[in-house]
Amino acid sequence: MKKWILTAAVALAGCAQIPNYQSAVKTPPPANLVGNWQTMGPQKGLVSKEAVASLIITAQGDTLDCRQWQRVIAKPGKITLLSGDWVNINNEVRVMPLELEGQALHYDKLVLQKVSQPTAECQDALKHVNDKVVAKKAASQSSGSGKSHHKTMLRNGKS
Repeated sequence: MKKWILTAAVALAGCAQIPNYQSAVKTPPPANLVGNWQTMGPQKGLVSKEAVASLIITAQGDTLDCRQWQRVIAKPGKITLLSGDWVNINNEVRVMPLELEGQALHYDKLVLQKVSQPTAECQDALKHVNDKVVAKKAASQSSGSGKSHHKTMLRNGKS
């Protein structure tokens, strides 16, 4: 339901429709967008005045949207150029414009400023995201028949 609403909102806003995360083309962003961005102080776009939001943007166009309050929620994504505007699309197909105004980045109802490095919690989340990508690539390369060992054992046990 949420994806349908998002797709409808994007279509009504005059943006091209992105049917799924894999179809979005990752585009290297301009140099002034690359880096670690973070909220400074309370903001209406966050659930609490103690919450912190970070956005990590790589030169290749990969992103990590990291929000922390009572726990850390980190969503990988990628930068793309959509109808002439730079946007971040996360792995849940949520499209959010990136608007640089002076030294402030406006993103998802937040105002972020460039920092030298992400918070320790977001650095840890970034490591886990990278570990999952490496593990996923290794698993897809090692699975010759496409069947998991566990499913084979279940079938043999039932016969």
